[in-house]
Amino acid sequence: MSHTYISDLKNYVGQPVTIKGWLYNKRSSGKIQFLQVRDGTGIVQGVLATNDVSPEIFQMCDRLSQESSVIITGLVREDQRAPGGYELTLTNVQLVHLAEPYPIALKEHGIGFLMEQRHLWLRSRKQVAVLKIRAEVIKAIRNFFDSRGFVLVDTPILTPAACEGTTTLFEVGYFDDKAYLTQSGQLYNEATAMALGKVYCFGPTFRAEKSKTRKHLTEFWMVEPEIAYAELDDVMNLAEEFVYTIIRQVLENRPEELKILERDTKPLEKIKLPFPRLSYHELAKLFKEWQHNFADGNDLGAPEETVIGEKFDQPLLVHRFPMKVKAFYMKADPANPEVALCVDVIAPEGYGEIIGGGQREDDLKRLEEKIKEHKLPRAAFEWYLDLRRYGSVPHGGFGLGVERTVAWLCGTEHIRECIPFPRMLYKIYP
Repeated sequence: MSHTYISDLKNYVGQPVTIKGWLYNKRSSGKIQFLQVRDGTGIVQGVLATNDVSPEIFQMCDRLSQESSVIITGLVREDQRAPGGYELTLTNVQLVHLAEPYPIALKEHGIGFLMEQRHLWLRSRKQVAVLKIRAEVIKAIRNFFDSRGFVLVDTPILTPAACEGTTTLFEVGYFDDKAYLTQSGQLYNEATAMALGKVYCFGPTFRAEKSKTRKHLTEFWMVEPEIAYAELDDVMNLAEEFVYTIIRQVLENRPEELKILERDTKPLEKIKLPFPRLSYHELAKLFKEWQHNFADGNDLGAPEETVIGEKFDQPLLVHRFPMKVKAFYMKADPANPEVALCVDVIAPEGYGEIIGGGQREDDLKRLEEKIKEHKLPRAAFEWYLDLRRYGSVPHGGFGLGVERTVAWLCGTEHIRECIPFPRMLYKIYP
C-alpha cells in the first residue's frame, strides 16, 4: 500500500491519504476520538467519529496504547490549531501491532531512567528534533568542504600509535600485537593532503577520558580538514567561515526543530563574520582584569570557557597557546618559540571548545626532537617522518567535534543527547 509522509500533507489538502506510523497520544470525548500519530517526519492529529467508521474499528482505537503501530487513512484539511497545521478526518484505522504498556509516559522522567531507555527515548519530539539538527549539521559539513574542492578521505579506526596523548587511548588486541582506537585522523590526513592538496576525514573518534562533564563523550564524531601549503591564518580563516556556514544552514533549514527545543535563536542569529581573535597571552591578561583566577601557562578549562562565554557573544578564536600544553606535532611560532601556531574556537553561551587545530611542524629535525621529548615510540612514526623527508611543505588543519557543535546549536544542557547512543564513563548500555 502506498502512503504519504506527514511532512508532505501540505500537498494533499482536500485529498484522502494514508499515513503509516505510531500512536503518539490520544484523547476521547464520547463519540469522537483524537489520535495523534507520528511517522518520523512529523505528528498529525486524526479525528475519528463513530459515524465515519465501523463499531469494530472505533472500539479497537479505544484500546490503542501509546506507540502502537497503525496505518490511518483520512481526508486532509488545514487547521492552524493542529500540530503542523493540518488534520485528518479519519475513515479507517488499521492496527499493525498493539504495543505493550510503554515505559516512557508523556510526563517527566529522571535522566538516569531515560538513558537506560535511550532506544525508546529517541522517539520523543525533542530527541527527534536534536537528531534532525545533527543530520543538518552533518549535511552542512559535507556541503561546505565538497563545494570548496576538498576530497573526503577515510582514515583508519585502528592505529598503531597515539595522536593526542597516550593517557586517553583505548587499547585493543590486534592478533599477536596491540593497536588503539583512533583519537584523530589528523596524522593520516597530513599524508593524504600531500597527495590531494585539500582533504577532510569524517568519522568516529575515541578518547578514554575519565571525565563526567557535560561536554565529554568517550566516542564522538569529528570532521578534520587538512590543507597543504596552509599557515595558521589560513586555518583560522577557514575555521570561522566553516562555523558561520553551519550556523546559517541550521537556522535556515531547521526552524521547526529549534522551536520544538525551545531554543532562543537570537544569540545564533546575531553571530557575524569575522569572529573576534585573541592570543593566549592577551586572554590571560583579560582574565586578570576580570579577576578570574587563572594561572598563565595552563591550558583553558571549563571555568575559563564559561567566563569566555559570558564575556563574548561571538565564537572566540584563541591562538598561540604555550607549546607545553599542545601536542607534539604543533609548529612553534618563529617569532616566539615558546608558543605554538595553534587555534581553539570557543563557542559562546558556555558551550566551550568546538574546534582545535593549527599549523603542523614541517621540519624533520624538529619533529624528531618533539617525538623524543614526548617519549613517543619512534618506530611507529617513521611513516609520519617520511612526510617531512619527501617534499615537506607548510600545512595545517583542525578538528570540529560534531556533538559539541550540536549541543550549542540546540541549546541542550548535556552532550549525551546529541548522539543517538552516547558512550560515556561507565555508560555503554544500550
